[in-house]
Amino acid sequence: MSEKPLSREQRRKAIEQQKKTGKKQNKKPSGGGWIKRIFLTLLLVGVFGLLCGIGLFAFYASSAPELDEELLRDPISPTFIAADGETEIPYITSENRTYVEYKDIPKMMEDAILATEDNRFYDHSGIDVIRLGGAVIANITGGFGSQGASTITQQVIKNSFLSNDKTLKRKAQEAYLAFKLEKAYSKEEIFEMYFNKILMSGNIYGFGTASEYFYGKPLDELELHQAALLAGMPQSPNGYNPFKNPERAEKRRNVVLSLMEQHGKITTAEKEEAQAVSVTDSLVPESERVTAEVNGEYTAFMEMVENELESLEGDYSLDDGLTIYTTLDPAVQKTVNETMASDFFFDDKVESALTVVDTKTGGIRAIGAARDYSGDHRINYATSKDRQVGSTIKPLVAYGPAIEYLDWSTGETTVDEPYSYEDGKKIRNVDGDFLGSMTIREALYRSRNIPAVKTLKEVGTENAAEFTENLGLELENIYESTALSADKISTVEMAGAFAAFGNGGVFTEPHTITKIVFRDGTTEQVVKPESVPAMKDSTAYMVTDMLRDVVDTDLRGSTGKEAAIRGLDLAGKTGTSNYSAEKLDEYGLDSSSAPDIWFAGYTPEYSISVWSGYPTRKIGIDTASDERLISQRIFSTVMSDISSSESGEFEKPDSVVELEVEEGSSPLKLASAYTPYSLRSTELFVRGTEPNQVSQRYVKEDLDTPSGLRASVDGNTANLSWNYDDTDGVAFKVTVEVDGNNTTLDTTSNMSYSFNGLEEGKTYTFRVTAVSNNDASDPASVRVSVAAAPEEPEEEPAEEPEEPAEEPEEEPAEEPAEEPAEEPTEEPTEPVEPEQPEEEPVEPEEPAEEPVEPEEPAEEPVEPEQPAEDEGNGNSGNSNGNGNNNSNGGNGGEGNNEGGANPASVPTETPPAKTPPAGTPPAETPAAEGNNQP
Repeated sequence: MSEKPLSREQRRKAIEQQKKTGKKQNKKPSGGGWIKRIFLTLLLVGVFGLLCGIGLFAFYASSAPELDEELLRDPISPTFIAADGETEIPYITSENRTYVEYKDIPKMMEDAILATEDNRFYDHSGIDVIRLGGAVIANITGGFGSQGASTITQQVIKNSFLSNDKTLKRKAQEAYLAFKLEKAYSKEEIFEMYFNKILMSGNIYGFGTASEYFYGKPLDELELHQAALLAGMPQSPNGYNPFKNPERAEKRRNVVLSLMEQHGKITTAEKEEAQAVSVTDSLVPESERVTAEVNGEYTAFMEMVENELESLEGDYSLDDGLTIYTTLDPAVQKTVNETMASDFFFDDKVESALTVVDTKTGGIRAIGAARDYSGDHRINYATSKDRQVGSTIKPLVAYGPAIEYLDWSTGETTVDEPYSYEDGKKIRNVDGDFLGSMTIREALYRSRNIPAVKTLKEVGTENAAEFTENLGLELENIYESTALSADKISTVEMAGAFAAFGNGGVFTEPHTITKIVFRDGTTEQVVKPESVPAMKDSTAYMVTDMLRDVVDTDLRGSTGKEAAIRGLDLAGKTGTSNYSAEKLDEYGLDSSSAPDIWFAGYTPEYSISVWSGYPTRKIGIDTASDERLISQRIFSTVMSDISSSESGEFEKPDSVVELEVEEGSSPLKLASAYTPYSLRSTELFVRGTEPNQVSQRYVKEDLDTPSGLRASVDGNTANLSWNYDDTDGVAFKVTVEVDGNNTTLDTTSNMSYSFNGLEEGKTYTFRVTAVSNNDASDPASVRVSVAAAPEEPEEEPAEEPEEPAEEPEEEPAEEPAEEPAEEPTEEPTEPVEPEQPEEEPVEPEEPAEEPVEPEEPAEEPVEPEQPAEDEGNGNSGNSNGNGNNNSNGGNGGEGNNEGGANPASVPTETPPAKTPPAGTPPAETPAAEGNNQP
């Protein structure tokens, strides 16, 4: 039977129903499905990572060394290598260790150690999982290696077999061997290994040795506060040494006591009672301390190596069998030791210290800690920071920053004058005097105090602080007075700071270690500090050039002459601290006493800083005697012995320009051809700041020389007159020279002047110079001789009668006015011709053979008492000191310019054929009668 056909409506409903069913089937899964997928993915990644970690751990563990009981129980001493990379340096002391068995370790001592290092030691199997989890979190937030989780077991492993580098490989091997060690030895045996193996200080190993060394008694007699102090020392053996650093040791002890209370080892009352005890009270008295066998040759240097090793970022320990490459030069250290033991110290109590640094690398080549650096209780004066450095600070805090930040030149003008601090307190120079205007170059080599304070004020304390910080100096506060001295600076830091000047402005922190090679012999780490620019190379060279003058033996006023070394390009600075008036009175010292004497100097090869003084400030060095030179002499002795012939010279960089300038010009200007040599100086400028204008102060071409200068004598009066074309704004300075003395008579706007007071037997040279503002012309000159009645005939040649006295007074005065205009055209290109009388005295016969050539009197060598430059009219004198020549070098007017002579006045013109009697003394030298420039 066939089915009944569906109606159209029924078919439509069936189709709609099918569509709804299809939509339900295509609907996406809910969100819970995706979460499951993510979880499963992470789980798979985690499992994969765990498997990889296990595999990596297994791989690293497979290469771990085997356990060696001898290495487990005995410490491994380090090896030290000198700067040459080959020479081994002996350690400062032999190994000092007393072995203590576990049964003899006091419970209190064990509790202190466990509370500090590994409180769950007896609960874990070599690795503290809880502590490890905290360390992992710390390493994620602070970077890998920021916090360790080493147990005592792991520390034994690390100190016995592995290197100190913080790597996954080392950590994996450490964990594997720790677990292995726990299986092979009991907890008590492992603790015993740690107890005797750990480095306590210097070359002292184990808590038992430390108990005897610091407290002079065995472990079972220690009190709680003493046991806590020893338990805290392994974290920084030298840093927490109670002999050297009692304050740090006390803080560390109190931390250990708090940990013991926290972990239930002691009560709160016991903690507080122990913390109240002074660290130093129970230490072995200094007089009773057992002196270790010290290798005195390198003691101070090796102590610095230990301290530097502890300060490095990383977990380094001297009992890890490290090979440490140092900067020590044994030959330089030998020189330093011999100098410190020499006999040139003026008494047995005065002390000294020095540091030798490589100028280019900053490596410390040698240390002079004291004159005798031996015994258990030693004071290293080279690293001490409790002394004032005096004027050694001036280039660091004042002049260096002025060049760096203000672009000052070495010729910048300053004034040494009465001056006070902002609070009104007067500043004084050491000599109590004021020298007036000078360049900063001169102020520095003379070590003047007031210019230094002024310079620092111009620089500003913020700039000064930045500059010194770049040089590794940590000055807490900088005031105006810091320009004269500062404290908190050691010879090490001072040598390093000055080295930057000699190294083109590049600073490298002074250091003793360059690299460390771990026990495996292949893993190494370079630890020397990086070199950084501390200043511009222009600043470094300009300061160096000024400091060269400090040790210039030919420069008047330089303060460091005693440190100079022939053949070495050397720069340096002296320094002397002083006492306050109150301290001088308290100590009963005189004003010449000083507590500290410094010298810091450098070459391209080495930088050396030297301090000298007494251990107590109650005794001062006498600066009024040669005692003040002690630091300079030590410097010179050491530097001259260690320097090589190839030390080299400081090279001027392209950033520096060297120019000859006129001192006193403001702003500084180039010296002109007429600037007096006494006012010229060669100075350095930062390129781009150099002057390009020539000083016009002494330029004389703009003013003509007065012409027609003549003199007539009336009794004891000389009447002068002269001519001048344009007198607008021009005055005339009249001077007279007699008996070698120059005197300015008047500055007048008139063209005449009368001089009263002529004396018999004397010769007067009058000069007239046109002046306007700062300009001056060449002087015109005329000479008047007043004869002495009885003696004069013996001085005159026999051939010369008294006829010249009968000549008309006007005739000699008129002749010179014509000749100057003619002579320049004959020899215009030879301005130095007037010096011929000095150059040709070996031909006295020539003038006698040529009496018919009066036009060449300048070559006449037979009249030294009447030089040509003093005779002549208006255009006399030039820039080279010959008063008779015009500015073009002519020699007109010679020998005929003494017109107006009366019977009391004898003209100086003499026929060239005449020769004076033998033995006639010269009346004046050309230099005395020549140029009268300002």
